[in-house]
Amino acid sequence: MNRLNIVLAILGIGLALLIFNNNTGSTFGMHNDDFARVVSLLPIALMMSAAVWASRHTVSQSIRNLLIWFVIIMALATAYIYRRDAEQVGNRVFAGLMPGHAVVVTTSEGGQEVILHKRSNGHFEAQVMINGQPIDMLIDTGASTIALSQEDAERIGIIPENLTYSQTVLTANGRARAAPVELGSVAIGPIKRRDVQASVAEAGRLYQSLLGMSFLETLGSMQMQTDELRLRD
Repeated sequence: MNRLNIVLAILGIGLALLIFNNNTGSTFGMHNDDFARVVSLLPIALMMSAAVWASRHTVSQSIRNLLIWFVIIMALATAYIYRRDAEQVGNRVFAGLMPGHAVVVTTSEGGQEVILHKRSNGHFEAQVMINGQPIDMLIDTGASTIALSQEDAERIGIIPENLTYSQTVLTANGRARAAPVELGSVAIGPIKRRDVQASVAEAGRLYQSLLGMSFLETLGSMQMQTDELRLRD
């Protein structure tokens, strides 16, 4: 039996087992998806092994080469299996180095959670997508609505000159007039809301836009843990 026949036999047997165990979802205690990956890797491993044995090396050299290939294959398989965990760890590290970068993780219940890290100034900030445009905002539970600076309002297509400044709001610079508006969409990571109430402050009275309670109160939960803020849909 030549190498091609061996490869076809392995693939055929593996395919037959997957079809037979399709309803159970597992084969030999492995999830069918994982078993399919193993079956696809076996022919490659066998061909590599045959090439090593066919080469004109001593037995010790051949065994050493086989072990090297085994380690390489296992390393690649491990990297593939745990790729999502590695991605989450990488995101956490990146978020720790660059506060304001939202990290999305999967909870034990299968839901999604957004994690924000506190900045050096002691505040939580995040890049929020408003009407499809990224806006850097300060998380402010003391603000009743989303409050936009005039610069950010213009970035998302609002013309401040056409607004009616009929509200009085309290900002870090004191009292200011603000105009009520409605935002088509507001999103942090996978958490997205439509038709959210907001306001646009007068020119020069708000230097950083605020993500207030008109968005935050719609969340499933909001937990502060030391230097982390966790948001759930």
